[in-house]
Amino acid sequence: MPRRRRPNPWVSASEIFVWVLFALLLFPAGFAGWAVGHYTSLGKPSATVTQTVTAASSTSSTPTTTAVATTGATTTSSSATGGNATAGKALFASSSCSSCHTFTPAGATGTIGPNLDTAPTASAKADGNMNLAAFVKQSIVDPNAYIAKGYHSGLMPTTFGTQLSAKQIDDLVAFVLSGQQK
Repeated sequence: MPRRRRPNPWVSASEIFVWVLFALLLFPAGFAGWAVGHYTSLGKPSATVTQTVTAASSTSSTPTTTAVATTGATTTSSSATGGNATAGKALFASSSCSSCHTFTPAGATGTIGPNLDTAPTASAKADGNMNLAAFVKQSIVDPNAYIAKGYHSGLMPTTFGTQLSAKQIDDLVAFVLSGQQK
């Protein structure tokens, strides 16, 4: 009967060395890949969130008499912008502002963007003590001009300045200001 061969100790030691080397190189490479992806997102959240919002077919861009009658919680007022707060409320709903912002007069509870019950006044002061109406208008037309603390640029669509008419923007400003005057 032939003698059993003793296993070569270098084979098992080299296997262990390869596995240790593999682990030592794999973890830093994985961390580096995560860090590059995480820190080059340019302020975007790490998870991509896609929201599709469709307005109800009864909602139109210009409120009808019945739409105005059902929005009795907000009174029609002319502000310094010359906008109509009631029309602004209808536009706030149809433009899906409530999906991102909290705003009590609209019954909105979104948390993606700043709370419009409190943020505009504080942010206007922080932005060089800017006039509140001008600040709200700038925030709609050019949302990246001032970024509220705790938020990132690129969250709010930048197309409202071109998609909405000047009157619609004034209506939205009047609606937001109507909630600030309380």
